[in-house]
Amino acid sequence: MTKAKLVALMAVMAMLLALPAMVLAQAQPPRPAVFGGAATLDGVTASNGTVVTATIDGATAGTTTMSGGNYAFSIAQPPGSSYQGKEITFKVGTGTATETAAWTADGGGVLNLTAITGPPPATVIPVPPPPPVVAEKGAQGDTGAKGDPGVPGPAGGKGDKGDGGSAGAPGAKGAQGDKGDAGSAGAAGAGGPAGASGSAGPIGPAGAEGAAAAGNGGLMGIIGLIVAVVALIAAGGAIMMGGRR
Repeated sequence: MTKAKLVALMAVMAMLLALPAMVLAQAQPPRPAVFGGAATLDGVTASNGTVVTATIDGATAGTTTMSGGNYAFSIAQPPGSSYQGKEITFKVGTGTATETAAWTADGGGVLNLTAITGPPPATVIPVPPPPPVVAEKGAQGDTGAKGDPGVPGPAGGKGDKGDGGSAGAPGAKGAQGDKGDAGSAGAAGAGGPAGASGSAGPIGPAGAEGAAAAGNGGLMGIIGLIVAVVALIAAGGAIMMGGRR
């Protein structure tokens, strides 16, 4: 904030602080509106002593003079009149300010004034632009070339393990296997019981020396009988063993 604005604000605040004493000295009329700030005339800061005038309903409502490029005054409502909500126009010297304000009791504030000599500039009413021209829809363009394939995305995470499948149907019967090798020979069986004794053979004739060995004939006959019996037993055992095999 510039020094000039600060001075204007201080002047406004001083006038606001002085208002209670002024009001107490009167019959409690509405508190005035206080305005202050910088002022220019034709683009130049108004010189000291330039008169600033506030007008309501075409009549002067308040005056002050410029000091240090700033103004400050209060606009009180006269007895028997009402300024509430009415427009305030301002003049700086012979120029009319473009800024205006509405009067309210105990209102006002900082209001920088920009005044020019002669009538204020006319309000320029902007001319709306013409409606846009809607062009006819053009023919459809040719299909563009096919774009390059995109970069493959990253591999997804490993999925959850699936449920177990149902049992499959029984397979077809397999072909008959080859014939196995012959087994090893079994152990020999136990020996069979001894056969019955054969009948005694006839006694052979006496030898040439029979007469001389008549005394030994009986012993030799017994021995021959024993040998014959043993031979029969052995022959019977062989026959039985052959039958078991």
